[in-house]
Amino acid sequence: MSQKPSLPKGTRDILPDSMLQREFILEHIRAVFKKYGFAPIETPAMEKLSTLTGKYGEEGDRLIFKILPRGRKYDAAFQEDDTSKAEQKLSANIEEALRYDLTVPFARFVVQNQNELSFPFKRYQIQPVWRADRPQKGRFREFYQCDADAIGSKSLLQELEFISIYKEVFEKLGLPIELKMNHRKVLAGLTENFNIYDSFADFTVALDKLDKIGLDGVVKELRDKGIAESAVDALNGIAKLKGTNSEKLNSLSTLVGDSEIGLEGLKELSFVFEAAQELGMDKVLDIDLSLARGLDYYTGAIFEVKVKGIELGSIGGGGRYDDLTGIFGLKDMPGIGISFGLDRIQLAMEELDLFPSLEASSTEILVINFGEQEALYGLKLAAQLRQLGIKVESYPDSSKLKKQLDYANKKGIQYVLMIGSNEIKEGKFLLKDMRDGSQETLGTIELLEKFNPQKNAHHGH
Repeated sequence: MSQKPSLPKGTRDILPDSMLQREFILEHIRAVFKKYGFAPIETPAMEKLSTLTGKYGEEGDRLIFKILPRGRKYDAAFQEDDTSKAEQKLSANIEEALRYDLTVPFARFVVQNQNELSFPFKRYQIQPVWRADRPQKGRFREFYQCDADAIGSKSLLQELEFISIYKEVFEKLGLPIELKMNHRKVLAGLTENFNIYDSFADFTVALDKLDKIGLDGVVKELRDKGIAESAVDALNGIAKLKGTNSEKLNSLSTLVGDSEIGLEGLKELSFVFEAAQELGMDKVLDIDLSLARGLDYYTGAIFEVKVKGIELGSIGGGGRYDDLTGIFGLKDMPGIGISFGLDRIQLAMEELDLFPSLEASSTEILVINFGEQEALYGLKLAAQLRQLGIKVESYPDSSKLKKQLDYANKKGIQYVLMIGSNEIKEGKFLLKDMRDGSQETLGTIELLEKFNPQKNAHHGH
């Protein structure tokens, strides 16, 4: 009995049309990364479990996909009658896991390869990551991350460079964005000022949900966790922050009081904002104190990108982390990085109908097959056209002409080239334009000239 094929939950197949859209987005992102001097790297899909655990906070750790050991250790666990014993045996032997993000593997990479790198080191990385999450709209268990990080400098000029990268990529893609910005030191100062610094992690995790579950929801979560009542005052202070970015920055000083770390954060945040103003990049910026980014490793400015006018969650985010490599024994290696959410960017662009017609990137000419001799002759001609960079397909079977023309139409191929035995004798071929139905008879040289990109460039085609 044949088995009905299906996919694991939270994964999907990507068909050519969708893949062309993704490549379109990635080409833009890559081009901008390179323009700013970032170099590409890759790291393995698997990391040691010990590399990953303890870096993402409690919630993140639970979502790491662990890889079961092979062979004896695995079998021994399954011979246990007692499930909890079996689980203990298994987890004691689990040494590897699928990567959860690209940042922690990057920290490991930097420490391991520090002698080959020159600092500050700027890299970009576009690879899939895996999370054992509950799948929902726009959230998958396997998805791509497109990250750029710069490591080895504390300079706030890098914050500005990353704001500029976001602005440039999304302008090129035509997406109207809002770049939300906050600062972990400001949040730390705020919790210090309101005497809840001991609950900093719990407070920021709850705060991060403000736009999802609203003020009441967050207050409830804080009370359930038994965080001091002054947390509610802090939260109200944040929720009340309104006005322009400059006005928000002014009101912030009352929220951080005389907390030293808070004032330091405020100074850095103001510097980045004022410099962004000077560089004409402040239009996209929105200082948002409810932004916390749930990950534990951020220490400075944090960012999140939202699309204006669409309910979609964030399509990018990142921030500064001053000691990510410290966990692997390399101190004083401050870094900052951002990420682009490919899947959500694609959803947003589809919703706003921003993709250009991408047929242009598929086949341009189909060579019709009238039989073996004609097809071989067609292959030679196709090879000459391909040398000019034209995308050409030869139909493999000598099927009915209608079937071959239908194939061209379905694939959106603009031209079909017909080469019958008479045409070969005369050295003239029939070229039909499937879009307007016009046809012309051309010799080899005329055909190659018609499609020669160099020649056409001069004629403004």
